[in-house]
Amino acid sequence: MKKIALLALSSLLSSTSIFAQITPAPSPGAAISQVVGVTKISIDYSRPSLKGREIFGKLIPFDKVYRTGANSSTKIETTGDITVQGQVLKAGKYSIMSIPNQTNWTIIFSKKLDVTEQNYSASDDVLRVTARPQDISSVETLTFEFSDVKDDGATLSFSWEKTKVSLAIGVDNVAAIENAVAQKNNDAANTFQQAADYMLQKGLDLNKALGLVDKSLALRENFRNNWIKAQILDKLGKSSDALGSALKAQVLGAGDASYSFYKDGIEKGIIEIKAKIPAAAPVVEPSKKKKS
Repeated sequence: MKKIALLALSSLLSSTSIFAQITPAPSPGAAISQVVGVTKISIDYSRPSLKGREIFGKLIPFDKVYRTGANSSTKIETTGDITVQGQVLKAGKYSIMSIPNQTNWTIIFSKKLDVTEQNYSASDDVLRVTARPQDISSVETLTFEFSDVKDDGATLSFSWEKTKVSLAIGVDNVAAIENAVAQKNNDAANTFQQAADYMLQKGLDLNKALGLVDKSLALRENFRNNWIKAQILDKLGKSSDALGSALKAQVLGAGDASYSFYKDGIEKGIIEIKAKIPAAAPVVEPSKKKKS
């Protein structure tokens, strides 16, 4: 009997779930995205309809925070830094809140993704901009759109009832490309570094390991790949060169938060390498960068 009851409950829950999925939402979800230059900008929102109602100044009061849509807050996500009305919005995901007004709207980008009118706090704002609303012919359903798309900018607008609000979006393609290249270099540097370290720890072909760590160093120099190179050189019997790399690792480590986990091992390694070097042998000291 208990088993039958559980089966009946499971069936009811399943049917309820199916029913919820096939019932049209009063404010259906929508999503749009646009690539501007090399930056992808995406909007995820719900679309309320007029249904004969007066909206701005009535259903949605002026001068009060509004979620700029229905259901959960409208979201914007950008893969790179952009400007909105000339002000910088860092890459990331944000909620779009707004404060409607007859003559000037305030558009708010909030780091709180589950923000509502009830839990909104200005302390979560990452950016506020203003835009003048435009009078238009009646739009039944809230609509976000991108227009005037160029290599370095576009217009993001939303329209509902007889109001349209437009925001100027800008992108810095040079910075985006440089960041992408830097990220690729970092990824490649880490790959070469990990491969060299693996070969070092396993005692595999050390000359190949040296070539790999040199590729890592060419892409991005840090204390880790310098220390790996020092150990490889030491095992190859090149202790003077090894000491130079070890000392460079020590210098670079001073500015790296993770260095504390390696500090004792590197300092002990430097003492051991020094002990293998004849007193007359030259040591290549690490060069210190001049402060700009």
